[in-house]
Order: sequence, then C-alpha cells, then structure tokens
Amino acid sequence: MDKEEKVKGYKCISCGEEYTINDVEYVCKKCSGNLQVMYNYHLIKKKVSTQDLAHNPDLSIWRYRELLPVSDLSGKPPVHIGWTPLYKTGRLGKKLGLENLYVKDDGRNPSASSKDRAGALVIVHALERGEEVIACASTGNAASSLSCLTAPLGLKTVIFVPVTSPRAKIAQLLVFGATVIAVEGTYDEAYDLCIKAAEEYGWYNRNTGYNPYTREGKKTVSYEICEQLGWECPDKVFVPVGDGNMISGVWKGFVDLFEIGFISRLPQLIACQAEKSDAVKRAFESDGVIRPVSGDTVADSISVRLPRDGAAAVKAIKESKGAAVSVTDDHIIQSIPKLAREAGIFGEPAGVASLAALEKAVLNNMVKEDEKIVVLVTGNGLKDIDSAMKSSGKPFKINPDIKDLRNLVSAEPGAFLM
Repeated sequence: MDKEEKVKGYKCISCGEEYTINDVEYVCKKCSGNLQVMYNYHLIKKKVSTQDLAHNPDLSIWRYRELLPVSDLSGKPPVHIGWTPLYKTGRLGKKLGLENLYVKDDGRNPSASSKDRAGALVIVHALERGEEVIACASTGNAASSLSCLTAPLGLKTVIFVPVTSPRAKIAQLLVFGATVIAVEGTYDEAYDLCIKAAEEYGWYNRNTGYNPYTREGKKTVSYEICEQLGWECPDKVFVPVGDGNMISGVWKGFVDLFEIGFISRLPQLIACQAEKSDAVKRAFESDGVIRPVSGDTVADSISVRLPRDGAAAVKAIKESKGAAVSVTDDHIIQSIPKLAREAGIFGEPAGVASLAALEKAVLNNMVKEDEKIVVLVTGNGLKDIDSAMKSSGKPFKINPDIKDLRNLVSAEPGAFLM
C-alpha cells in the first residue's frame, strides 16, 4: 500500500489537533506537542493477515511494512534490523517465582540497541524527502544507531552528545564516520542545541520525542513479541524509560495489532526508571505533568532530565492500566551479571533496568506467578564496559605456573568457582 492510502495523518498527543501528512513536519503547530501517526485500520485489516506473515521470509521489521508510514523501501538500510530473540527464561523465572517469564534481547540489533528500529524508519522517510544530512542528539545509542545505518547509504550525520557519554558509544560514532559534536553539558542541552542547529542549517532532525517517525519504528518490537508468542498478548511488559519514546512506541504497536484484530486484548505496560531520572513515574503518579528531575544515573541511555516524549509515555501507562517503578543505580548494576548468569544475556545498565524493576515489582506483589511477563532489554552490555566491570569484580592474576594456580584454588576455595 502507498503511504497516502494507509496513513490518515497526524494527531497531537497533547492537544488533539489533527493534520494531514503534508501539513506538518515535526511537532504540533498549535501547542508544539508531539505528533502521533494515525492509520486507516479498516483498509490495513483488508490488506494484511497473520497467515500472510507466516509465509513471509523477511524476518526483519520490514515484514510489517503495511503497518509502517512509508511507501518506498528502496532506501532502507542494508543491514538486518529487528526480529531479535525472545527467550523464555526458565532459570531466571524460577528464581523470581514466575512461570512464564520472557526476555526480548533487542541488543542484538546492528548497532546493539533497540534504537535501530527508530533510526531505520527515520532514514527511509528522510530519503523519501530527498534529505542528505540527518542530525541527532543522543546519550549515545540513538546516535550510534543513526551513524551505523546511514554509513552504507552514503548519508551524512551530525551527532550531538554529552561529553559524559560512554567511550564505546563515541567509538561507534567515529568508526561509522559521523560528525560528532561533544557538548559540555547534559543530554537535554545537547538536544536543544541539535534542534537549533538543524533549523539553522537545514538538516533533517531525527531527535526522539520530536520526530514522529521514531515512535513508528520502535513499535515494531511489540509486533515481534506478539508474533513470537503465537499472536498471544503478554500480560505485562517491562520497558526501560528515559525520554518516553520507547514505551509510547511499544504501546502504539500493541494498539495497532488490537485495532486490526491480530490480538484480542492489550497488555499492561510497566515503565522502568532510575530513581533520579524518574520524571515519567512522578508525572504518572501525580497530575500527569512532566517536570524536570536531576537525571543523574549510571544508566546513561535513560538519563533524562526532562523527557521529550514524556506526555506520550504517561498516556501509554495510563491507557494500558499499567504502572511505573523506579530503581536505584546499585540495583541496576547488580542486574547486569544477574541477567547474564541466569539468562545468558549481556545488557547495558539502561537495558537491565527492566529486570531490576521486575524484581522490585515481584517484591511488591505487582505481578502474579502465572502471568506472561516480557522484560525488554534495550541495549547490549558492550556499550558500557565500565559499568559491567563494576558489577562483576576483577579477574584473578597469576604467573603461568601450576603451583600458582594450586595456591589460588586453596587460598580462595569459595571465590574461585562462584
């Protein structure tokens, strides 16, 4: 289907103002709120079925092209995005007292994070528009994703990141050939600078919570979860939350499937935030208004002072009859080896915040043992080696002599084989 057939237009999340697809570019003209893409579900329902998907050999996000706001896929990135593994974790589930615990490992995407889903949609749309330069502000993952996906297409990228971003993420940006601007300030300051720069130089802006196509890419994770579960909807999905774009995208994906009849019910979404970066949780539990917080957390990918898609995140939690859970940095760090040793998945701090939140939810009786639970891990642990090393201790050092090994084994019998 052509984009003009399946897309009805945009609707502002904040004030409800509606636009055609040619009326607006990024945000609402009336209130500057974020926009949501609206679909002609009646038409889509006639054009796509679960049987069609069962025979589709394309195991990537593009298998869902009829539910995406693009027409021409000739410019899609030539790397495999999406269809990441969904594991049933018996060992981890047993320790938490959960019979049906699943982990969606989105760190298996090309740039090692879920941001590839958003970047891919933005890039295809940018090429449809004839854009040549794409700008982005990020704590690292969105930026490294954009640079990874644009590199083989010959598109230029200008990336604004805080100087505090992990070295591994900066390395990715430079390796993929991005122009990197390290900002002496916070992510929020880099974000604002990116918007001003894109306006001044005419660059296309990929910013999360500003470009409506980012949500459209992220929603594909929900399509995959349902299809991988045999078109059964989970009871609860635990989602790491920073800017709020991921959880609003996850909700959009489930709603899409419900509207076209692929699933018969909707899940509860649990927003997982770091204690000092919990603006969405605070808004959800009070009057719904997003207010600044310190944003200080080891989980850099969800370190946000003022969530730019916060209103959509709160809306998603409320509409799903969900909840929000905040966890300490210590708990997040402890969850890195826990997820690795119990489920074989290496997640970065933001990625494992969902597991930390699940543990807290279990202790607070927020989940039932027979519920089908999905924990979304949004980024790979190699993104932040320093945090991983803090969580796991140091290696033993000895000389290449069997006597030294014997001495170590006898001196550290408990620590040697943990």
